[in-house]
Amino acid sequence: MANRLESRGDTLVVWKLDRLGRSVKDLLDFAGGLSDRGIGFVSLTDSIDTTSASGRFFFNVMASLAQMERELMVERTQAGLQAARDQGRVGGRKRLMTDAKIRSARKLLSQGSSPKEVATSLGVSVPTLYRWVPATEKTTAASP
Repeated sequence: MANRLESRGDTLVVWKLDRLGRSVKDLLDFAGGLSDRGIGFVSLTDSIDTTSASGRFFFNVMASLAQMERELMVERTQAGLQAARDQGRVGGRKRLMTDAKIRSARKLLSQGSSPKEVATSLGVSVPTLYRWVPATEKTTAASP
């Protein structure tokens, strides 16, 4: 987007300041680069306009607040995940391949069933089957 801003007097307009960068340093570097090229910056929801001294000051304050908000969100998320783990809850999808399905897959493969047939009978895809029962295991399981 900044590549199209070429001439002095152009202004970059964004909806919200935190959409522009991840850290205060990133935002300040980006805004400094715009300023060096004579390009203004306006954030609509944050009411920031860096074409004035007070706007540049307010930009720095809002950039710091945006970074703090992101860091607090990460901290709260990590604390919530840890509290859930402490209560015995585990996030993510449930495993499709249970221990019983893995045993069944090994047995069916050792009896000569094709991986596609085994995967279909267990209700999983062939890649999922391969993830839980590696190909080297299938060949060794079929040999005895």
